[in-house]
Amino acid sequence: MDINQILQHLPHRYPFLLIDRVTEFNPGESLTGIKNVTYNEPFFQGHFPQRPVMPGVLILEAMAQATGLLAFRTLEQSAERDTLYFLVGMDKVRFKQPVEPGDQLVLNARLMKTKRGIWVFDCNARVDGKLVASAEIMCTERDINS
Repeated sequence: MDINQILQHLPHRYPFLLIDRVTEFNPGESLTGIKNVTYNEPFFQGHFPQRPVMPGVLILEAMAQATGLLAFRTLEQSAERDTLYFLVGMDKVRFKQPVEPGDQLVLNARLMKTKRGIWVFDCNARVDGKLVASAEIMCTERDINS
């Protein structure tokens, strides 16, 4: 999936869209996406300007967007609807090494289970094959008008 296809399924837009491309998609199972991290990212101006590091919460957000994209594509839903998938929880969050400008963040999301409207995913992010972050991420679909 290229950026245009991603925009059809995720409601996020610049500067908060954190997936540039999807390299692998298995409906109802898994998704692998890429975030190219550049020095021009707006958060680098204030997040340790002497040694720019991508904030951990944004790495988690990128993984969460991968889960949303996996769910939206699995259900064949577009970004133009009256519901959104909201983050409802994260467990087992771990950070292993910093992500810096020039890195290519490879995001992996695997659906573990769905129960009573809660989707649970096993996620990780890697740079050059090395694990930089991992988490279990839980999301649910909600009406945006309520």
